[in-house]
Amino acid sequence: MSAADLILMADRIHTLSGDRAPTAIATAGGVITALGDRADARDWRGPHTEVIDLGRATITPGLVDGHFHPVMGIGLTRGVDLSSVRTLEGLRSALRAADVAPGGWLEGWGLDPNAFEGAPITHAPLIEAVGPDVPVFLLLFDAHSALVSPRALAMAGVGGPRAFTSGASVACDADGVPTGHLLEMEALDLVRTLLPDDAPAERRARLAGLLRRMAACGLTAANGMDFEGDSPELFRSLEDDGELPVRWRFAPFVMPGTGRDGLDAVIAQQRLGGRRWRVEGAKFMIDGTVDGGTAWLDEPDTHGESTACLWPDPRDYAAAATVLAGHGIPLVTHAIGDAGIRYVLDTYAALARTPGRPSRVPHRIEHLETMPSELIGRFAALDVTAGMQPTHCTGYTRADHSDNWSTRLGKRRADRAFRARDLRDHGARLALGSDWPIAAFDPRAIMAAARLRRPAGEPHIEPVLPEQALTARMALEGYTSEAAASAGLAGRSGRLRPGHHADLTVFDLDPLTAAPDEFAESPIPLTVVDGSITHRTR
Repeated sequence: MSAADLILMADRIHTLSGDRAPTAIATAGGVITALGDRADARDWRGPHTEVIDLGRATITPGLVDGHFHPVMGIGLTRGVDLSSVRTLEGLRSALRAADVAPGGWLEGWGLDPNAFEGAPITHAPLIEAVGPDVPVFLLLFDAHSALVSPRALAMAGVGGPRAFTSGASVACDADGVPTGHLLEMEALDLVRTLLPDDAPAERRARLAGLLRRMAACGLTAANGMDFEGDSPELFRSLEDDGELPVRWRFAPFVMPGTGRDGLDAVIAQQRLGGRRWRVEGAKFMIDGTVDGGTAWLDEPDTHGESTACLWPDPRDYAAAATVLAGHGIPLVTHAIGDAGIRYVLDTYAALARTPGRPSRVPHRIEHLETMPSELIGRFAALDVTAGMQPTHCTGYTRADHSDNWSTRLGKRRADRAFRARDLRDHGARLALGSDWPIAAFDPRAIMAAARLRRPAGEPHIEPVLPEQALTARMALEGYTSEAAASAGLAGRSGRLRPGHHADLTVFDLDPLTAAPDEFAESPIPLTVVDGSITHRTR
């Protein structure tokens, strides 16, 4: 064996391979070259080997976020962070305190509809806070809806209902006057296109800072669920200056109404990539959100909404999926509601019978918020990855079903929600993630929430459907071995074995034995990608 570039030693190394527990690991040339005891490490050293003894720390395979929006996210998280707002008075206070240039836009993001406490979502609190003449654009937490001021509507020329290709809409009152609530992308873009652009240098700096924060949380890789606009230029520019601290796989959007030219563009994008990023996939949305009334449910929600696919004719989604799958492109589909999930599973089942070039990467369905039992077993049967974000449940729903999401669904459907444990128990491949900027990306808090079914550090909150809690090992696997298998990398990543990628995460606490609330605060002394240290505090 050639000399190691890096040797790490720690009291616990979880290989997730079922073998003995080593206390030392060596890497060279970006791969793991040896595992053994501390005493073995002397035989792996060379004159230039860096050796770090981490003492009582725990080393695991590198953590992978299953669902992330890096470039879209840096554009969506502009202005006032409203994610902590819980009441209408809190919203008004946050807007009054915002620093807005005269004649400029007031922007905000992360607003939870539960802040309206059951009242209609309208621009009334915006007017009360800053008056009718300030252009305001507030992105709700789901990024599928926004609340805008009368001035913003006037600037966009929106004075009444609009017809859209997809399931988007401009909410209006009984007299046809817009309320300021915009639902889904086409409607949001009526106003969003008027917002001032960030300077390219500022966008680049914000993306670079985001990647550093991800590495500091122990993330070594992520799945980017879009690849629009200046994404290629941003990632090429960052790589021109050095190695990215996080690996990326991207799946460009395929929006409702996309024709053959758009599909050909997605096919062409599959050739794009750099040293630590590549395009590999295509991202669809079959429906929207329960909170916005744009999910696709078998039966209407309590508002009489969430009854339709985002694609005006669902068969067009199936046809587009068939074209891309025929080129060997792995598909990712956002599906929230029971009808949407069923339709996507049926579509994927048909793909398995359609001639074409199969992808080495399994197809995925993301979010899976409310789902009847008869669909659970189909994931393993069809080899479909379930992508879930535990904090979507723990951050925005309540055990007593008094939240907006649960109220819209009703008890029966809210009781069959976020069924992570049922999926694992039925043999499904389960990849965990954040969906940043919809929710925070710290994997420690997300793994803790997956086990607790409540927010980490808040023991006074009643768990939501606690029978769906994951074990500590399942939560760790959702960020490591399951994530690798979902990317077709089970033989090269996700476990600590010689020949596997040298992507490692180091915790002060053991993720398999520490109490979840305590683990959520565990320091991360070291993160390693390709055998190179991307974050260190020691």
